[in-house]
Amino acid sequence: MVLDAPRSPLRLVCREVPKPGPGQVRVRVSACAVCRTDLHVVDGELPPQRREIVPGHEIVGRVEALGEGVDTLAVGDRVGIPWLGMTCGRCHFCRTGRENLCAEARFTGWHLDGGYAEHAVADARFCLPIPDGYTDVEAAPLLCAGLIGHRALRMAGEARRLGLWGFGAAAHIVAQEARHEGREVFAFTRPGDREAQDFARSLGAVWAGGSDESPPVPLDAAIIFAPVGALVPAALKTVERGGVVVCAGIHMSDIPGFPYADLWGERVIRSVANLTRADGIEFLRLAPRVPVRTTVETLPLEAANEALARLRAGAVSGALVLVP
Repeated sequence: MVLDAPRSPLRLVCREVPKPGPGQVRVRVSACAVCRTDLHVVDGELPPQRREIVPGHEIVGRVEALGEGVDTLAVGDRVGIPWLGMTCGRCHFCRTGRENLCAEARFTGWHLDGGYAEHAVADARFCLPIPDGYTDVEAAPLLCAGLIGHRALRMAGEARRLGLWGFGAAAHIVAQEARHEGREVFAFTRPGDREAQDFARSLGAVWAGGSDESPPVPLDAAIIFAPVGALVPAALKTVERGGVVVCAGIHMSDIPGFPYADLWGERVIRSVANLTRADGIEFLRLAPRVPVRTTVETLPLEAANEALARLRAGAVSGALVLVP
């Protein structure tokens, strides 16, 4: 499925099977979850990086061909291909364990063709091992919703009372990780979305309400998954002095002005940028121990436009996964 231009429907095309170059592998895609970042690419909120891009960066499949020099993977290995597709490996950020901030980084489904396809080519160094105990479909959302949620949770520090704003694919995974760590989860959904609130409670949230409501107690931290800048001042009002508000998306609408008093008291606003391979290895080792269970609905690859439309409308519980 190819995006020809922003804000246009994806188009089903038939291409030759790609050949992996040096250091690359070709993966037969068995599942690719649909992420809000895909929607930002399709809707042009992330500026186009090339024409005719194949979206998708929560890819699970098996290696079916090796490029020259690949000796860390073998044909038949099950791997995940995440958002971070490659980095320079030389800059200050790469050399200090912060490759997610590399200015030359290239991302799957944005710079590099992704997983809305039957085959995907990826840098072997950036492929991640998929833990046993998950089907390919169950594992797909772990590759971004899980990884970004995990990184955002670490940015929230030792917060015991944690607010999650936007209870979608990422929040439904990180809520399980947070509960495993003994934290209390407070879920904020679109106003009136009782189904999402019930879903949050089923995953252990001690309170669930609309984004226009106040939690019953002050929070230690909040993670915002919804790409809505107006939620930042709202979340600030819910956190205690010394608390942190983590903005977990790659794109967000502008943050409106707010009184300094709402920030004062050593409250912090910070963003999460992408992920590192270390994040991926850490989280994918942790997920079976929680154990994280993903709530998924599958659609055929040809229904990618329908999946994106449902995500745009907020009509998804858990994660949607495309199956070629």
